[in-house]
Amino acid sequence: MCGRFTLTSDFTMIYKRFNILKKIKLDYKPSYNIAPTQNVLVITKDEKEGNELRLMRWGLIPFWAKDMSIGSKMINARAETLTEKPSFKHLLYKSRCLILADSFYEWQSIGTKKKAYRILLKDALPFAMAGLYDKWVSPLGEEIYSCTIITTKSNSLIKQIHDRMPVILNAKNEVLWLNLHSTLNLNSLLSSYAPEDMEYYEVSNYVNSPKHDTIECIKPIKNK
Repeated sequence: MCGRFTLTSDFTMIYKRFNILKKIKLDYKPSYNIAPTQNVLVITKDEKEGNELRLMRWGLIPFWAKDMSIGSKMINARAETLTEKPSFKHLLYKSRCLILADSFYEWQSIGTKKKAYRILLKDALPFAMAGLYDKWVSPLGEEIYSCTIITTKSNSLIKQIHDRMPVILNAKNEVLWLNLHSTLNLNSLLSSYAPEDMEYYEVSNYVNSPKHDTIECIKPIKNK
């Protein structure tokens, strides 16, 4: 699964990396510890404007939900069962997005204890996780856009820590994922990222609390 991640890049880096031509004002700030129900930076495809940056709530709230509390249980969607789940099936063909990050955290269970690890690309650049989104309208008429991160089986590197990982798309597959007119078999895009291009290191349990959002979260620790 993916239950916590980071995005510490500034707008200049994000615009350049993801070919964002339209500059818009968003209430975005870099974060070392992004948690469910918080706003995350997302890219959708606009037919006229191209790639468009947006903020969405992390944790999918389906349009049919009675209230928004369901979102905290829908932070991830398994790639293997997307077409079987009513909450995701229709979104797969009309509401795909990229959820931006530059690392994610995973916890390895060792007996009764857990070790936290930060996982990132070797070049340390921001990357895009495959996502789906929906619009929910509250009883008071407020429109809330929310998203979920698609996960898949871990590659040979990450499975040393956990058996699931987010679907990270390379630059070519980012374009294909956002192209809603593509007839490509989408399942072919939802595989684990190349292990040779990734790395990880252990971090302090300081990151366990979503209240902590400082550079301390990503500092490596050395085991004695």
